[in-house]
Amino acid sequence: MKITTGSKWIIIGDSVTDAGRTQPIGEGLFDPMGRGYVNIVDALIGATYPEQQIRIVNMGNSGNTVRDLEKRWQRDVIDLKPDWLSIMIGINDVWRQFDSPLRPEQAVPLDEYEATLRRLIESTAPTVKGLILATPFYIENRKEDAMRRRMDEYGAVVRRLSEDYHTVFIDTQAAFDSALTHYYPATLAWDRIHPNQIGHAILAKAFLNAIDFDWNH
Repeated sequence: MKITTGSKWIIIGDSVTDAGRTQPIGEGLFDPMGRGYVNIVDALIGATYPEQQIRIVNMGNSGNTVRDLEKRWQRDVIDLKPDWLSIMIGINDVWRQFDSPLRPEQAVPLDEYEATLRRLIESTAPTVKGLILATPFYIENRKEDAMRRRMDEYGAVVRRLSEDYHTVFIDTQAAFDSALTHYYPATLAWDRIHPNQIGHAILAKAFLNAIDFDWNH
């Protein structure tokens, strides 16, 4: 497994990552990881690799865009000194373009999204052992859908940044697309964004596969 013994892994993002996690820092007692994919990742690593004592911290915040991430980056990433960091952001950057069209200032244009994410990567990559970039997603299999098409553009930025900075890359959209050959989108997420437990398990599986989790360990 890529993440080595004793590592501290911060997982940061928006509401999909947050999933009701403990504030201000998502670790400790009483289900601190929330009800989503971070909780599943933490549980499976803890159960399968107990000897490695990997520390996972959920730093997702509901409603966040990449702008919000930048504002809290020092406090919620740099000051916590992770060994590994994963970033999954972009859903709200796109969503506000569609659910709040009369308030365009709430959305984050593609060029700003890329520039901001690039700054965060450049400021952090030298300080961590490993960096994981995950695409945003829209749980809709019709690629001609306007929001799905826009989300794919933001996902392409994440792929390009991952190549530029040689990070671990997770294509969450591809993971959902595979499941959507069998499921109707609303079966996994009523709003095409916030997954149910099956959807969160799909995300967890994608994250674990990306770090070479051995399912037979």
